[in-house]
Amino acid sequence: MERRLAAIVCADVAGYSRMMGADEAGTHATFKAHRSAIYPIILNHGGRLVKNTGDGFLVEFPSIVEAIESAVAMQALMAERNDHLPADRVMQFRMGVHMGDVIADEDEVFGDGVNVAVRLEAIAVPGGVAVSAKAYHEASKHLSATLVDAGSHRLKNIEEPVHVWTWDPGGSDTSGREPKNTSNLPAQYRTAIVGVLPFANLSDSADEYFSDGLTEDLIHALSLQSFYRVLSRNSTFSFKGKSLSARLIAREIDATYLIQGSVRRAGTKIRVTAELIAPENGEQLWAGRYDRDIGDLFAMQDEITTSLSAALAPEIYRAEASAPARSSSTDLTAWDRFLRGLSHYYKHTKADFEASIDLCREAIALDPALSIARAYLATIMVQGVQYGWIKSTSQLWTEAMSLAESSVRLDPRSSFAFAILSYVHAMDGNYEAAMEAAKRAVKLNPDDMGARGVLGIAHLVIGEHRQAIELFSTAVQRGNSDPRYKWAALNAFSHYLVGQYDASLSWAREALYLNPNHLQVLAVRAAALAQLGRAEEAAKAAQVLLGNFPGLTVERHLRNFRWKTPEDIAHYRDGLLKAGVPFTKLTLVESASMRTA
Repeated sequence: MERRLAAIVCADVAGYSRMMGADEAGTHATFKAHRSAIYPIILNHGGRLVKNTGDGFLVEFPSIVEAIESAVAMQALMAERNDHLPADRVMQFRMGVHMGDVIADEDEVFGDGVNVAVRLEAIAVPGGVAVSAKAYHEASKHLSATLVDAGSHRLKNIEEPVHVWTWDPGGSDTSGREPKNTSNLPAQYRTAIVGVLPFANLSDSADEYFSDGLTEDLIHALSLQSFYRVLSRNSTFSFKGKSLSARLIAREIDATYLIQGSVRRAGTKIRVTAELIAPENGEQLWAGRYDRDIGDLFAMQDEITTSLSAALAPEIYRAEASAPARSSSTDLTAWDRFLRGLSHYYKHTKADFEASIDLCREAIALDPALSIARAYLATIMVQGVQYGWIKSTSQLWTEAMSLAESSVRLDPRSSFAFAILSYVHAMDGNYEAAMEAAKRAVKLNPDDMGARGVLGIAHLVIGEHRQAIELFSTAVQRGNSDPRYKWAALNAFSHYLVGQYDASLSWAREALYLNPNHLQVLAVRAAALAQLGRAEEAAKAAQVLLGNFPGLTVERHLRNFRWKTPEDIAHYRDGLLKAGVPFTKLTLVESASMRTA
């Protein structure tokens, strides 16, 4: 066991038991959604989630300033999210912040430092933050938020009165769009066909226009994806008001997946529910609920459409990847080979990456015009290099660029193809081309959170790290779980480069949960620990890095980090050297064509 000084944030939901009694499943789902939305804030401030409780969580921070700023930022975001909810669904956290001695035992923390934070949370107002005077006076000169002196309080099971400072939030046109299918896949490859059924209007008939408009907008947003085909409005609106089974409708319109939902209006509030189903077996693949204040009606409709599209598209990709081959012949088509490659890619292991690459190559050989296979192959190759699973050579990067460029030529309306082109340009130091391709991807599909995140990469490589962090965090908060995008690893680098090493470590920890041997993340973790002066931990992290990648040197690692700003390269080099990663190996002779991750 270890004793150390730590900043602790404790949170719970006000009135949680009452809400669970009224709607157990809905309350739990809402709580999880809020918790996922605020989690990036914790990581951005260098926090470590110690544990989730039934109705809250406990977080440890190395800095009391970051702990208080994080608590305030989380409550500010919660205030925004609650502003869209009907009164009976508003969920408010209470948060307590304290700095004191804790006892660390494995991943848990105990002691008075934790106990005081728990008691402070109990006296915080719903939506507010209660901070001990000890914590406040240590941090006050560096805080951007304004706290109010709330006097002394007797806290349960705490012997001495605690002086408290507090913060609360009180102190602080789509109708002309015409949906159309933009997929350039030949008809025989449009295996996944998605039908969006008219959303049911559960209010009076005067609100019918809104449910119909939302359905049309969602058809438009999903049709911007190039992976599957979305049936037109005319195909699905003919079933409006008819009581037919999903399986019967799907067979009539030849749909692989159906999306259905409802809209309910109560005063100035709107509730939208939606679900993605596989109609042949009736399996529910995804379900979501959105509660919003009407406000600017069209803006609200756009926001719901974006959220629905961002959530649904990756789920359709995932379902297709796990679907059995649809070819009736033992001689698989190019499309079936691509889908098999995709299923291996989603397993995310070194062996599966290798199998995925082989299958994508076979698909392209059978059909050189299969754009999406080219985009995925480029993605898998680049990620494999970053993980340290695939040897990086100039030939590999030349091939990745060729694949990305040809994918765009073959499918010029694919936001994914342009995003991959942007990424390869960014890694090759073509900054203007990277930014141009990323902006094109976002313009092609404003609802594609992946494209917005890749725009963040374009900002990262030219040194605009604050913009990058904002875009990466937005992509995370949208719940984008598609493995094509590694926001945690990118956030680790962005925070390192602005000197927020604790936040860099938090994001690195998050990335290593998914891939414990990620070369780049192991490296940036060692560098961040060294910059924090945690020499012993940095040396151990460097040993882990070199144990996994024995031939790695700083010179080799940085050879093709094509960041625009020399200061960024020097900053990263400094951290790696401080951690004990060797600069070079004099006996090692390398080909000039070699490129490292």
